[in-house]
Formats: sequence, structure tokens, C-alpha cells
Amino acid sequence: MQGEAPDAPITWQAIRDRMMQRIRTRAYAPGSLIPNEVELATEFDCARATVNRALQDLAASGFLDRRRKAGTRVMEAPRRKVTLDIPQIRNEVEARGQTYGYRLLLRETITPPEAVTQTLHLSGRERLLHVHSLHLADGVPHMFEDRWIVLDTVPAIEGADLEYVSPNEWLVRESPYTHGTMEFQAVAAGTAARHLGCAPEAPLLSISRTTWMYTAAITHVQEYFAPTFRLGMEL
Repeated sequence: MQGEAPDAPITWQAIRDRMMQRIRTRAYAPGSLIPNEVELATEFDCARATVNRALQDLAASGFLDRRRKAGTRVMEAPRRKVTLDIPQIRNEVEARGQTYGYRLLLRETITPPEAVTQTLHLSGRERLLHVHSLHLADGVPHMFEDRWIVLDTVPAIEGADLEYVSPNEWLVRESPYTHGTMEFQAVAAGTAARHLGCAPEAPLLSISRTTWMYTAAITHVQEYFAPTFRLGMEL
């Protein structure tokens, strides 16, 4: 009829969802080849690029195995790929309905100790920005961080007012990274105790994180959370 709008083209998200339903119901069995992009584009009446985007997303999520010239197969044992964004401590605190606070305790530019040099794969001759910071929730110590920043990689941080903005917040906003490592440990508070208001032998959650821009190290930080801290993740 005149005036009727044409049907909107199918989105890649809709194709992804339909393909995922077929995988879950085993219409596409584990290990089996699925139709190629041309066949799927014909079925869904869309561009091949739209199908490709949907299949890329399913492959990135661990449900499909895509190989050039060998086709695309359903994974025998689908595995979710975990992606963790580096959190801004301010956002974590405020998401709990608490008031965020921050204090810069130490700022110095020095040659790092050997352990840090090895972690960051440095020569040992570099001078790094070394920072101690305390993050608070409703005025109570929430997390103490001991951070090393490679000035050769992020020289702009030398001009940052770290009394006003924490290194965590500055780096998340200003310094993109390509990859990194993260380790979780249960440790005794030790020297962090005086900043977190607990006994040196108190058990704490500690997170060690190192980030890189390709082969150039950006930062290594050790975070110590107050004894009352609870870590939650969405899977």
C-alpha cells in the first residue's frame, strides 16, 4: 500500500541472536560446520558484511571457531572469553552510594627497584613516577595503591595535577592500553596497614596489575583493599 514504510533491514545483533539460539538448541551441533556467509546472507536477506559482523561477535565470545578456507564450526566446548575493564575507583565507590575521596600520599621520580624493573621489562636505567594514593569511601579508607608509571611511555602525566585527580583516573582516561595482566592475592596488610587503619597482620585482598601499549610498559600498580572490601563480578 502507498505510504507503507519498507521493512527495516535485519541488524547484525538480530542475526547473532538467531545463530546463538541455533547453537543453544543444537540445531547447529557442537563441532559442526555452519552455513557460509553467502548462504546466511541469502537466508537473512542482508549484506554479507552484516552476517560477518554477527559471526565475528560469536567467535569473540567463544562460541564459534572461524578458520580461513576451512569454514566456521561450532565450538565443541564453548568458552566465554573474559574481558575486564580497568575500573575507576571513584565510579566503584559512587556506584555503592558512597561519597568518594582521594589523597595523594607520595609523588617522586626515581629509579625503580629491581622487582619493578623486571615486571615492566625495563633496562634499569629509566626513571619512573612513583605514587602512593589513598582512596576513601564516606571518608573511610577504601584502597591504598602503590603505583609505578613509565614516563617514557606516558610523559604527559608529569604535568598532571595528581593532588586533584588520582593516577588511576588519569591513566584510565588519558592512556589507552593494548593488553595487561592482573593477579589477585590474599595478603597480610603489612605496611599498608597504617593507611587502611587495620592491624599489620590483617588479611587483605590485593590486586597487582600491569598494562602495556604493545611492547611499551605503561604502569604497574599494587592495590590493597580495606578488610571489609568485597569483590563482585558479573559473568
